[in-house]
Amino acid sequence: MEDCVLTGKQKRFLRAMGSEIDPVVQIGKAGVVDSVVESAKQALAARELIKVRVLQNCSEEPKDAIAQLSKAARAELVQVIGRNGLLYQKNHEKPKIELP
Repeated sequence: MEDCVLTGKQKRFLRAMGSEIDPVVQIGKAGVVDSVVESAKQALAARELIKVRVLQNCSEEPKDAIAQLSKAARAELVQVIGRNGLLYQKNHEKPKIELP
């Protein structure tokens, strides 16, 4: 998979879309474990854009945990606000999001 580096315009577009979605992956006490990475990969394959939530009981900083998950799932980190982060990964077989 080639790394697509998102432009500022594309990130703004994805952030606007992301503001309306609910978190589908949660990082808990165990941190970024295989099961979290796996569920993030599945959600990304199905949706392309997902919101991740870092729970209060996670020992890592939300920014670090979300960055770690994005690297492990080979996804693009769009933004981190508080305990929530947005991850994007283009689905080359069935693209759902048309980036500007």
